Order: sequence, then C-alpha cells, then structure tokens
Amino acid sequence: MIISQGERMPQEQNASVGLFKKYLETNKIFKNREVLRHSYRPQILPHRRPQIDQVAAILAPALRNETPSNILIYGKTGTGKTASVRYVGSELENAGIHMGTICRVVHLNCEVIDTQYRVLAQISKTLLGEDETASDKARIHIPMTGWPTDQVYQELKNQLEAMGGVLIIVLDEIDKLVKKSGDETLYNLSRINSDLKKSKVSMIGISNDLSFKDFLDPRVLSSLSEEELVFPPYNAPQLCDILRQRAEMAFLDGVLEESVIPLCAALAAQEHGDARRALDLLRVSGEIADRDESDRVSERHVKSAQAKIEADSMIECIATLPTQSKVVLYAMLLLDQMGQTIFTSGEVSRIYKEIAPAMELDILTHRRITDLISELNMLGVINTRVVSRGRYGRTKEMWFDTNIHKIWDVITADTRLSAQGLADKDVQWCRSLFR
Repeated sequence: MIISQGERMPQEQNASVGLFKKYLETNKIFKNREVLRHSYRPQILPHRRPQIDQVAAILAPALRNETPSNILIYGKTGTGKTASVRYVGSELENAGIHMGTICRVVHLNCEVIDTQYRVLAQISKTLLGEDETASDKARIHIPMTGWPTDQVYQELKNQLEAMGGVLIIVLDEIDKLVKKSGDETLYNLSRINSDLKKSKVSMIGISNDLSFKDFLDPRVLSSLSEEELVFPPYNAPQLCDILRQRAEMAFLDGVLEESVIPLCAALAAQEHGDARRALDLLRVSGEIADRDESDRVSERHVKSAQAKIEADSMIECIATLPTQSKVVLYAMLLLDQMGQTIFTSGEVSRIYKEIAPAMELDILTHRRITDLISELNMLGVINTRVVSRGRYGRTKEMWFDTNIHKIWDVITADTRLSAQGLADKDVQWCRSLFR
C-alpha cells in the first residue's frame, strides 16, 4: 500500500515529532527570536531620529505632489540606513493615503537586481503588484528578460503616466549596480521626469562605499546627489540601547546575565559600530545556550558565538571570492601544505603562474597578484607583514592564522579547482618547484 505524505500512519508522525520533541519542549531562552533577525523592522529605531527627520524633510514635498530631491545615503554596514529609509517610506505612503496624494516607494536590492533591464522591469512589476486599480494601459507586464531596454524604459514611463502620483525609487547597495552595469541606469532614471507630465520620480541611493562616486559621470553625479546624508556608526552605549529594546521582545524574563548585552555591544562597537553584528552576537549566544539546555545566557555563550560568527563569515567570504582570488589563495594553501608556514609574495606568484594556465585563466601580473594578497589580508583570511631583506629590498611575508582546514575545504569545493586534480598530487608537484 502506498501512503502519501499527508496520510502518514500515527506512529510515523509520532516518530518524526520525537526527533524534534526535546528541542521544542526544553526552550528556556527565547520568547521570539525573530526580532533579532536583520529583516525585523521595529516601530522605534533608537538613535536614528535625526537621520529619519532629515530623510522625511527631503521627501515631504511628495505629499504636495511635488518632486523631492534625490538623496545619496552613506554609512558602514549595520548603521541603520536601510531600516530608516524603509520606515520613512512606509510613513510616507500612509501619510499619502490620509492626504489623498499618491505616494509609492519601491525598494530594490542592487546586489541582486544589478542590471538596467532588471531594475526597470522590477520597478514595473512592483508597481503593478501594488496597484489593483491600474488601467489596462498600465497593466502590460514587462518580462524579466527578452525586450530591448529602450522598450522597457518606454513601457515603464507609460505605466507611471497612467498611474500618476510620486514614485520614490530606493536603490539599496547602489554601488553594486554602478560597478557591474555602469551609470546608464542612474542617468536614465535621473532624467525620466523630463519625459513625464502626470507623474514624478525621485531616487534614494544607499551605499556602504563612498568611493563608488568615482565611477559616475559628473552629469549623473550632479543630478543624483542633490542631498547627501551620512549615517555614523553606533557606539557601545547606543548598541546597548538597541539590544535591550530587542531583548525585551526576544528573550524570556531573567535569562540574560547582566554582562551579556554590554559585552555584545562592546564587541560590535569594535567592528565599526555594526548593529547587525551586535544582534547576531546576541541571537547566536541565545541559540548556543538553548542547545546547551542552559537556564541563562552568559558571557561564555557570547564568546562561543563570537568565534562561530567569525568562522562562518570568513568561510562565506572565501566561498564568494572571484576565481582569480581563489587561485592565489590555493597557491598559498599548497605552500602551507608542504610545510612552508611562512611564505613570500614571490613564492605565491610563482605557484600561481603554474596553476592559472591549467585552468585556462589569464595570468595576472605580479603587481595584481600582490593586490589580491592585500585584499585577502584585509578580509582576515591571511596575515601579512613587510620585512626588509637588506640590499635585496623589501618583501611581503604571509601566513595563515587559524581555520586552515575549513579554508582548504571551501577552496577545494570549487568545481574549477577540483577539476585540476588537487591535494596530494598538487602538493608533491609544488615541492618539485622548490627543490
């Protein structure tokens, strides 16, 4: 007899529940852990009222059916940029409903939506999804691929004209869009108002990278950055306030030791005042305590959470490196595997130049290899120091600190590298180069 998933026998259901039963019944820590996630948006954003007021003041003309100035917002990761803009955008839409003004806010993540076509198509898709009363003229769906870009642009203009009102386009991680696709998207969107009569468009760009403006044409920059705001990093006391606000909703009463929140805040303040980092530390500390079946979250759990997050973030960082960076890192791993725990940029370059042709990669110059080594050092994957060799000049020495086995596993999981015949064979070949 065949039993479908929805017709499982009672004993099978009990067996499945039994696997998770002890984890579900022994929760002594969390009330609602979701409030510690980055995606959670609280009603009150501590220590961001001045920035929220500035954004609101710039966007307020939209409620009079006027075109607000474009805004560029800068700040390091975890400084509340996105949360603040989303909050103001939501309030603007609500105020528009009460005042009888059409105000729409479309929020795009340019790390994912990173081409002009995708940006224009996603704006259209979001607008059609929100406006059930749109006329037939405005309800032509733009496919995510297949049309000429100028046709997509024209169709979006037709939709905006048919819907009317003011549209605020938020381009989060705008630097990713510019670096991948250039500034043509921003150029077209910043001039779209000249082609519209019944609708108005304003843009908000959010970036962690101040230098991305170097990639912009001066004409685009002048029209895009009419207003610029900088979100400063949080200090330790401010992070404490943020964590206490979330902890009241996230944890059961009395489970946090007094030192836990100040410690999470202090550790995150060292990482450029990153509120996301602080929230991750607090959440993972609670999860570790929960799995240990502890009654309280202690400093010990915070220290364990810090080690886990650092290891996980480094592994994720390595997995997403470009192929050339992975090959340079692989050359270092081979040197370490053959017992050469401290090596120079020249030795790394020598092995790299043997590996790259086998992978059908362009061979980088020694200077570019050195740049990639510096990037790996900046990411914390390796340690480096410059040493003097007397009349032979100076050279850069490097070495791995910890997690070398995890780094090896991540690098060798790359299909392009694993296809080349790794591990022992390459280590033996590497030794032959230095005999």
